[in-house]
Amino acid sequence: MPKLAALFSPERAADVVDADTRRLLEDRFEVVWATAEHTAGPGSAAKPPALDPAAVPELVEGADVLLTSWGTPHLGKEVWSDGKGPQVVAHAAGTVKNLIDPVILDQGVGVFSAGPRIAWSVGEYCLASMLTLARRLPRFDGAVRAGGWKQTEYRGHELAGAKVGIIGASSTARALITLLKPFGCDLAVYDPYLTADRAEQLGVRPATLEDAASGPFLSIHVPNVPETKGMITRPLIENLPDGAVVVNSSRGPAIDQDALLEHALDGRIYAALDVYDPEPPKFDAKTLEASNLLLTPHVAGDTAEGHLALAGYVLKDALQWLDDGTRGPSFVDPASWSIAA
Repeated sequence: MPKLAALFSPERAADVVDADTRRLLEDRFEVVWATAEHTAGPGSAAKPPALDPAAVPELVEGADVLLTSWGTPHLGKEVWSDGKGPQVVAHAAGTVKNLIDPVILDQGVGVFSAGPRIAWSVGEYCLASMLTLARRLPRFDGAVRAGGWKQTEYRGHELAGAKVGIIGASSTARALITLLKPFGCDLAVYDPYLTADRAEQLGVRPATLEDAASGPFLSIHVPNVPETKGMITRPLIENLPDGAVVVNSSRGPAIDQDALLEHALDGRIYAALDVYDPEPPKFDAKTLEASNLLLTPHVAGDTAEGHLALAGYVLKDALQWLDDGTRGPSFVDPASWSIAA
């Protein structure tokens, strides 16, 4: 029976491995679970403890598959020394760029990431943020809590039929595109790697950056690479129409945060921010009290159902790959490493 090493704490296992997946693991593998003695520190209620890097050699010895997640230390080349080592890394979390060196992909190791499953949770967050801010719900909520009632000086707007600019055609963007289909929006997508054929498949229209960032809704879905740093510039923000809704669930450095906040605090635009530069942010009282800002602590991809599904999501594809070489949706394509999140 092949051996699988779960390289995360028991607390993280409870977070990302549901009961069905645990049974499947025990049926298909000799499973080595990390215990409390393998962790580095006690962790906290908000963040399970990380695995102690010193425990990795013991846990991975003889393993055919590594199941990883948040809190797994970087897996160096020594894990695959002498041309040997695990055949699969199944990452029950998002990006694998901080987990492995890309040379591992060239050695024929199958790497899988639950990023596409997390993307659906992010897509729901973006849709919820757009609807919440378009209808001005925080303002109405605040008015009622303050003893007010109808607010005749402003009125909410509909998402249906509106132009939605989407920056990047990543997995989170594709999830949002799927969720937006019933609204009949004009989906203008800027991504230098988006081909006309792929745009047609997605049901969107390719757009320039300026075109995508000129409508009443703008959602950002780019990886954290040098090319995306500061790509949503002050001039682009200034060109947004009054009342526009901006959602950033990707990376804080992708947008000129100072310019965005200036226009939001002037009351000209609305913004939902789940990521910041730096993190965590330090905002003044005026920013924290602004009813046209929806501020969340990097939780767009964090849902109870989504987390529990992560190990099962990557394990399904990893087993198919081991059985017949099938590349499922969680397979990390070596050819896309440089542009991946």
